[in-house]
Amino acid sequence: MSKSKSKKKSKPSRAKSKSAGKSAAAPKKPSGALFAAKDFLSLREAGAGELDAIFKLAEKMKKNPLAFANKLKGKSLALLFQKPSIRTRVSFQVGMAELGGNSVYMDPQELPLGERESIRDVARVLSRYCSAVVVRTHRHSDVEEFAQHAGVPVINGLSDHYHPCQILADLFTIREKFNKTLAKLNIAYIGDGNNVLNSMLYGACKVGANLAIATPRGYEPSEEILKDIKLICKETGSKVTMSNNPFTAIKNAHAIYTDVWVSMGQEKQREQRLRDFQPFQINSAIMSKAPKDTVLMHCLPAHRGEEITDEAIESSRSVIFDQAENRLHTQKALLYLLLTRKKRK
Repeated sequence: MSKSKSKKKSKPSRAKSKSAGKSAAAPKKPSGALFAAKDFLSLREAGAGELDAIFKLAEKMKKNPLAFANKLKGKSLALLFQKPSIRTRVSFQVGMAELGGNSVYMDPQELPLGERESIRDVARVLSRYCSAVVVRTHRHSDVEEFAQHAGVPVINGLSDHYHPCQILADLFTIREKFNKTLAKLNIAYIGDGNNVLNSMLYGACKVGANLAIATPRGYEPSEEILKDIKLICKETGSKVTMSNNPFTAIKNAHAIYTDVWVSMGQEKQREQRLRDFQPFQINSAIMSKAPKDTVLMHCLPAHRGEEITDEAIESSRSVIFDQAENRLHTQKALLYLLLTRKKRK
């Protein structure tokens, strides 16, 4: 990991994103054997081969959704949410339905995790009813405890440390825009060192992309994660650079990524954060200094006028709503691979 500026890389040619087709011609049957993991809790545990398997299958599902209409017939998915959601909830519910399965949603009022019943008891009970569980909660330790006691695959729908399903869609979107290429691409992340950035660090470095991070002082990712990432970079050849200057981070960027400055649970810090992050807003001044073919990304929800302007969101460079759509396709691929994998003896 380096704090020096990275040398400019030659950019791969851009391929236009293909729209989701409705053809019923059946593709070759994907193999669940490529995905041996029981759970999907973070990208720290995911291998590069597993990520590639998700991306390739998601591409097939996006092009030809009808060919996969009954692949998970008879399967059920529990959605155990302690935080509200639009994209995570709807994309998983619609995705499961499109694969022929069904889902059940439980909100924090119905089932406050660890309060009315212990996490281990809920995990054991839902494992008797459902084929897999998506847990969206505050503490990552709760997701880990749930997975430890569950007898079915557990997916992290968001925790305080990680948001792995979001980064699957983000990397898949970049892959679409740059003709299936991720290795050696330059991603600039501008903003808070939060759960999204933690997952992007692992995801980008696992696939061989370079990541330039610009945060205000004091908002950087944890030293523990940065040490871990340094070891991964040695294996994959990825480069991670850190600075407190957004203009430095975007210099050679293929993609510029931002997220909200004030996340759920940080409302008391709002005024201080707005002051600290103001120079890191994605706006016309920032975008005018980026390479002309750079794409703009945001995981949503966006606080328009804070971390990003209306003009930037609505610009021709924005792939923000492609990202949102791709949550559906990558999560369908993830569900299929988890629920059809060959179990280890």
